Amino acid sequence: MTIDKNTLHMEMTAWRRDLHAHPEFGFEEKRTSAFVATKLREFGLDEVIEGVGGTGVVGTLRRGSGNRSIALRADMDALKITEQGDRTYRSQNSGVMHACGHDGHTAMLLGAAKTLAEEDGFDGTVRFIFQPAEEWGKGALAMLDNGLMQRFPFEEIYGLHNMPGLAVGCFETRTGPLMSAEDNFEIVLKGVGGHAARPHWGNEVLVAACALVTNLQTIVSRRLSPADISVVSVTELITDGTRNALPGLARVLGDARSFRPDVSASIEKQMRIIAEGTALAHNVSAEVTYTREFVPLMNDAALVNEAFAAARSVLKPKDVAVAGEPMTGSEDFARFLDHVPGCFVFLGNGKESAPLHNPNYDFNDEGLLHGANFHTAIVRRRLPKA
Repeated sequence: MTIDKNTLHMEMTAWRRDLHAHPEFGFEEKRTSAFVATKLREFGLDEVIEGVGGTGVVGTLRRGSGNRSIALRADMDALKITEQGDRTYRSQNSGVMHACGHDGHTAMLLGAAKTLAEEDGFDGTVRFIFQPAEEWGKGALAMLDNGLMQRFPFEEIYGLHNMPGLAVGCFETRTGPLMSAEDNFEIVLKGVGGHAARPHWGNEVLVAACALVTNLQTIVSRRLSPADISVVSVTELITDGTRNALPGLARVLGDARSFRPDVSASIEKQMRIIAEGTALAHNVSAEVTYTREFVPLMNDAALVNEAFAAARSVLKPKDVAVAGEPMTGSEDFARFLDHVPGCFVFLGNGKESAPLHNPNYDFNDEGLLHGANFHTAIVRRRLPKA
């Protein structure tokens, strides 16, 4: 049978808005996971397993006699942001909202699962992976550590993300690097605080911290090759001082983005040199903690071509384009690509959409069918019926 697209779109919109009204932070997606599992069972999937990697869900759909298997992935978690606006379906969970569109990603993959379950049209096995805690960069690893590849084997994987500023119905991706690694850092400066009127009696750290923030900007501009795309951003400066007391401790926190492990290593090395040198110049001490949270997302060339072909079959060919340059945002879909080849793509959320991670953001429901149709098309292309 052929599913009615108008009816499906209305259903997906209702699912998406229900999920939007009940957002859950990473590894807390209990209601969301139960919602997803219930729908997958209603669609008649062959197997639905909950609790994978904590709160992840994996649904399996088999058709025909083919022995190939591919995976489609959506993320489910929300952000600790207080939603603004007066939508009827606004967040009912204070201080948490779907500010990145994971509610839409989940609804699109559910729509694809329903379509494939009802219409058939492929030969092989499809794994529908609903992942927790993408925003942390921990959810994919949690599912992999819980035996995802062994329990639910697949040979390739596809995922998508909505993109504000890109018109609804538009599609972009590229071969090779698409999204960057993310490293986090914390530099703790320690000195001797004291009275604001007598700075010479101690070794306060605020001036050192301000100098450090400025000096860190030379890593990208002066210490790395201009050919290497990278970003170093200080996002927090926290001290134990007050209006008339100079601080004796300061914490400088931020993140760094890059596309190659050797560039990441160079950033860390230069950061340690700069922190130690700045601290020495101000007669204080420095301790650097540097962690790697996300790895670069590298699309497989052959599967990018397959994704383009699938997209052109369900979207207007003029709206399917090669992404012009890598994006310095990060995505833990990249962790799956350490195990199998795959392709991650962007779908437009509208030119007037608020930015991701913004309290006024909302997923554009007009894009729901485009995502479901792309998921469905890539399955039928990669698992064709004889």
